Amino acid sequence: MFVRAGDLDMHIQLSGPRDAPPLLLLHSIGTNLHVWDAPADLLQGGYRLIRLDQRGHGLTTVTQGPTTIAALAHDAIAALDALGIDAAHVAGLSLGGMVAQAMAAIAPERVLSLIAVDTAMVIPPPELWHQRAATIRAHGMGAIVEGVIPRWVTPAFLGDPAAAGLRQMLLRTDPEGYAAAAEAIATADLTASTSSLRLPALVIVGDQDVATPPAAAEAMRDAIPGGRLEIIAGASHISTVERPADVAGAIARFLGSIASAAPSHAVPQSVDAS
Repeated sequence: MFVRAGDLDMHIQLSGPRDAPPLLLLHSIGTNLHVWDAPADLLQGGYRLIRLDQRGHGLTTVTQGPTTIAALAHDAIAALDALGIDAAHVAGLSLGGMVAQAMAAIAPERVLSLIAVDTAMVIPPPELWHQRAATIRAHGMGAIVEGVIPRWVTPAFLGDPAAAGLRQMLLRTDPEGYAAAAEAIATADLTASTSSLRLPALVIVGDQDVATPPAAAEAMRDAIPGGRLEIIAGASHISTVERPADVAGAIARFLGSIASAAPSHAVPQSVDAS
């Protein structure tokens, strides 16, 4: 389905029982909502799953010019608005995990819990992201694919059909959509805002993730009071594809351990400025 979300015609897929707790799944840079296919198949019995193509990715509108992680967070909030969803659990992979952190900081009443998968509060160095954006604007997505895919999955997984699928997702991503997202990552440092979060949080990371390594996951876990960490064995950066059952299991255990109703932090408090 497509909905109007702000200035976007956004592509969204819904699955799971209509009356189940909503779970928003956000994808990584250079992929699309299908990067969550396998975990979604395992989770959809207990949750109303919302998967979307982010700005410039998949079938969602490609816009010209720069963007920010905060702007992508507002896109996701606009999608919830369009669907009539007041609040959801939010899980994000890589770029999507940064967007999820920003959503929780910008609109805490909309985020019931945070699940950050193979991501970080900051993903350095910024020069790498700016260079990558310039490269693909000049030469297209094919110029980076051979360098990116081996960072997304472990060597043992490179021959898997699902790795070939990731390659096609990357190649079919609009160059401007990717470049704008890369520049958003380059300028993002969520350390202060994520450290201010007060909500149930789970951080998931592949033990062989070199893009956002376990040390970055540990730092995020430590930044959020009560944060939890699960390390997925035998997985690199796109663990939702390489180890979907492990990722889905970690999410199910986490969500099963917290109340499905909106917690007290999600009730906005008025501020008397007088």
